[in-house]
Amino acid sequence: MRFARSAIVLSALLAGSAAMANPAGVPAAAPAQATPAPSPEAKPKLVVVISVDQFSADLFAEYRTYFSGGFARLLQGAVFPSGYQSHAATETCPGHSTILTGDHPSRTGIIANDWIDLNTPRADKTVYCAEDESVPGSNSDDYTVSDKHLKVPTLGERMKAADPRTRVVSVAGKDRAAVMMGGHDVDELWWWDGKKYRSYAGRTEPAAVTRTNKAVTAEIEQAQPPLKMPPVCQAHYRAIPIGDGKSVGTGRFARAAGDYKAFRASPEFDGATLALAAAMIQDMKLGQGPATDIIDIGASATDYVGHSYGTEGSEMCLQLLSLDRDLGQFFKVLDATGVDYVVALTADHGGNDLPERENMHAIPGAKRVDPSISAKLVGDAIAKKLGLSENPLHGSGVGDIWIDPKLGKAQHDAVLAEAAARYRANPQVAGAFTRDQIMATPVVHTPPETWTLLERARASYYPARSGDLVVALKPRITPIPDPTRGYVATHGSFWDYDRRVPILFWRKGMAGFEQPLSVETVDIMPSLAALVKLPLKPGDVDGRCLDLDAGEGNSCD
Repeated sequence: MRFARSAIVLSALLAGSAAMANPAGVPAAAPAQATPAPSPEAKPKLVVVISVDQFSADLFAEYRTYFSGGFARLLQGAVFPSGYQSHAATETCPGHSTILTGDHPSRTGIIANDWIDLNTPRADKTVYCAEDESVPGSNSDDYTVSDKHLKVPTLGERMKAADPRTRVVSVAGKDRAAVMMGGHDVDELWWWDGKKYRSYAGRTEPAAVTRTNKAVTAEIEQAQPPLKMPPVCQAHYRAIPIGDGKSVGTGRFARAAGDYKAFRASPEFDGATLALAAAMIQDMKLGQGPATDIIDIGASATDYVGHSYGTEGSEMCLQLLSLDRDLGQFFKVLDATGVDYVVALTADHGGNDLPERENMHAIPGAKRVDPSISAKLVGDAIAKKLGLSENPLHGSGVGDIWIDPKLGKAQHDAVLAEAAARYRANPQVAGAFTRDQIMATPVVHTPPETWTLLERARASYYPARSGDLVVALKPRITPIPDPTRGYVATHGSFWDYDRRVPILFWRKGMAGFEQPLSVETVDIMPSLAALVKLPLKPGDVDGRCLDLDAGEGNSCD
C-alpha cells in the first residue's frame, strides 16, 4: 500500500530519511539501545498521552485486526475497548477536557465547543471554548486562544506543581485539543492554525517547530497522488450519493499542490503532528531530565475525515491504516531514545456515519434533522404565541438553548414551558430537560452505559454556562440538515456511538490484558497519576485509578 507522504515526512523529520534528503535538517535519532524493561515500581520518565479525535470504539473494533503498526503495539498493553466519554456533550473541547483533568465537563466548565453568553459585552454572544472573549475586536471565529475557560488543573499542571522540574508539552492539530490537554502551565504548546503550527502570541518558536513548519509547508506545496486501495479498504470503496450530484465513499486523498484544507482532512495531517511531537521530544530531551515529563498529542485528522466523508467509506479506512503506520514510526523513535515511557491513547468522542450510507447498511431509521427543530423557528413561533417583540431563544436547537435574560420571571417561565413542550412533542427529539431538572439530578458514579439521559446531561452541565433547556435528539438523527453545503456526518449526541471510545495503555515490559467492561476517560488521569507517584486526595477528581497490573499487584497502590 502507498501511504500519504506524511509518513515519509515523519520519517525524514525523525530519522533523516534519504527519501526527502532530510529537508528540515532534523538530527537523526540515536541508535536504539537494548534497554531492559523497567521495574513496575519505577516511575516512567516520560508520559505520552495521545487523543485520536473521533476515534470511536466502533472504529477500533472494526479495524483492530488490521493494525500492524502503532496500534498493534498498544494492543499488547492494557486494553479497555469500552471506554466512555460518559457525558452528553460529545464534542471535541469537552472530550479533551476530561482526558487529563480526570473531571467531567460539569467540573471542567467546558460544556461544548462553544456556548452562548448573552451577558458578554461584545456583539458576538457566542463564546469559543478556548478563547479569551475579552480581547478587543475578537469574535468566536477570529479569536485569541486562551486557557481561561478550563476550570480545573491537568495532570501536567499537577506534576509541575509537585516538582517544578517537570516539563509539560502539548501539540495538536486543533488549538482546543492542545489547550484542554496541556492546561494552564505548560513549557510548550503548539497547534495547527490552518497554515502552520503556532502558539500564544509572544512565545518564542523553538527550532523543532521551525523545522517542522518548513518541512510541512514544502510537503503541502507538492501535489499528493491518490493512495492505492488495499483489499480491506476496497471493501469500503462505494460511492454514496448525498445530493447535488455529489457523493462520498471513494476518496483516495489525491490533493492539488497548495491545498491546505485538503491536507487537514487527510492522513498527511496526523503524520505532521506526530513529526512535531517527536521533534520536540528529541530536541528537549524529554524523559531524560531529573523529573518525569509529559507530552500530550492531539491527532485531529480522523475527525476531519469523519466529518467530510463519514466513518464507513474508503476514506476512513485509509486514514486509520495510515495513522497506524505513523504511530508505529513515532514509537520507534521514542524507543531509540532509550527513555522509559508510558503511553495512554484514547479519543475525545466517537462519531456516527452519514445517514445515506446507514440507510443502505441495515439502518433504515437513520435520518437528517428536520430544519423545523432550529431555535430560530421554534423561538419565532413562541414569540408570536406569547406576544413577544423578538425571538427569546438562543442556540442551534440541539443541545443547550438559552432564554433571553432580559425577560421577566413570568415571561421566562412561560417561554421555558412552551419551548420544552414544543421540543418534547417533536418526533425527532428524545428529551428536553430544563435547568431545574438537570440540577436536581445527582452526579452518579455507576457504570456509564447504565446512565439515564438526564444523568448524561448532568455530567455535561456547568450552571454558569449551560443552557436553560437541553435538547437530546433521538438515536441516528444527524444534526446536519443538508450534507451538500459542508460536512456530511458528525457527533455530539447523548448516544453510545458518540460516547464510547477505546482506552489503551502501554509500557515496555508490562503484561497485557483486556478488560471489556466499561471505564471512563476521566479514569485516565488518576491512573497515570498513580504511575508517576502523584498523590490525589479522595474527591480531587471524578475519575478512579485503573489497576494496570495484570497480576496480583496493583498499580494504584
